[in-house]
This record gives sequence, C-alpha cells and structure tokens, in this order.
Amino acid sequence: MYEIMFLWVIGFIWILFASIQDLKSREVANWVNFSLIIFVLGFRFFYCLFSETSFNFFYQGLIGLGIFFILGNLFYYSRIFAGGDAKLMIALGAILPFSGYFLINLRIFIVFLIVFLFIGSFYGLFWGFALSIKNFKNFTKEFSRQFKKNKLIIYLLSCLGICLVIFGFINPLLMAFGVLFFLLPYFYFYAKAIEEVCMIKEVRVNKLTEGDWLYKNIKVGKRLIKANWDGLSQKDIQLIKKKYKQIKIKQGIPFVPVFLISFLILIYLWFFVDFVFYLF
Repeated sequence: MYEIMFLWVIGFIWILFASIQDLKSREVANWVNFSLIIFVLGFRFFYCLFSETSFNFFYQGLIGLGIFFILGNLFYYSRIFAGGDAKLMIALGAILPFSGYFLINLRIFIVFLIVFLFIGSFYGLFWGFALSIKNFKNFTKEFSRQFKKNKLIIYLLSCLGICLVIFGFINPLLMAFGVLFFLLPYFYFYAKAIEEVCMIKEVRVNKLTEGDWLYKNIKVGKRLIKANWDGLSQKDIQLIKKKYKQIKIKQGIPFVPVFLISFLILIYLWFFVDFVFYLF
C-alpha cells in the first residue's frame, strides 16, 4: 500500500505544478508530462526489482499507460483536448492502476473518467459564466450579434424542438430531444460569444510559443499559415516574425485543474467510498 501512496504523492505534486503552469501561461511544458511518465514507470520497475515480488506492479502501469494513450489521443483528435491535456491524460495512465488486478484497475479507470467528465462539465460552465460576467457588456453585444447572424437556424431548430416536445406527450424520449434541440443553439452561441470576446488575445510575435492557436489564417508571402488545432510550429513562428509585429491568437481555458480535482476525488473514493468501484 505504501508504494501506491507514494504514486499518489508524486501524481499530486506533478499535477499541482502542471495546474499552476496552465493557470499562469495556458500551457503545460512537455517535460512535465514526459518526466511524470518516466518517473512513475521507473519507480514501478525498481520497486518490483528490489522488493523481490512479481513484476505485475510494473506491468499494470504499462497497461494503464497504453489504455490512456488511446484515450488521450481520442480526446485530442476529437478536438476536446489540447496537446498538453492529452499528454497529461496519458501520464495519468501510468499512475492510476492502484491494484495488481487488471479488472479492478479497469473499474478505477471507469470511475476516474466519470468523475473527470462530471467535474470538467461543471468547471467549463463555471469558467464560461465567470468570463461572461467579467466581460458582460461586450459579451451581450457579441451574443446578440451571433443571434441575429444565425436567427434562421435558431428559428428552425426551435420549431423542430417545439414539435418534438408536442409529440413527447406520446413518447418521453421525443420530449427530451425536443428540449435539447430548443436549447442547443443558445448554448452554442453562448459558447461562441465567450470565445470571441474572452478567448481572443492580440500578442506580440516575440511572445509566441509553439502550439499557440491562430485566431484566423494568415498569409506570409505565398504561404498560408492555417489556424488549426495543432497550433503553430517553430517554423510558422519564424515566418510570422518576418512580416508581423502582432497577431491574434485564441486561448482556451486552463483545464489542467480538472485533472487535479478529479485525481483527489478518486483517491478519496478509494479510501472512503470504495464500493463505487464495484458498481461496474
């Protein structure tokens, strides 16, 4: 049990540091995530080597790393995570196998993901609400602009939603879809207004870092540098510096604290509410 507690402490320290870095600079350095993977797997290996036990403790860490490597890439290519978040998710895979049995570890992974998605949803809503209040005047203008610009889509989805709600008296599932269709455009334009008002920042080109997201495509000579999910490369930055002094970039919310909160909740559940790991 002491070896697991050691992993918890290491995980807490690394994720806390990554959270502070994310809150300050909106990015997590690669060395933080990679060093966590190396340190955790190294500890698992040498613990098995010197404790003269089976290497199952090490193998479970490798299995967890492999599973979360798939999950991290799935979240990244689904445009849910940025690169730093995906790498931190992968690194957590080496820590989360608390047991020597795969099926128990699989339950741990499921509980962690449920907690993570639940905390992430509320965290995103809270952060968006705080940003909209902080920039209330500009936010309301942008929300109104988005509404007027897309009012035909809103009217069509609203009519569809109302029709489904009416038919929902026959089938409750249709009512649920009706409410969803009615509210969906408002949530979307709410998020879009927050993005346009609160997430766009003009920066000097000498402050650009690899992975920054362009707000819009920009042209340097004959080359078009696209605003894509992978962000700017060092080559892109060097080209931009030749022509521009300032450009607009898009910033996401600092999401790493969700990892920290979810990790601490998982440890609490493991200690005090362990029955949740046997519900699946």
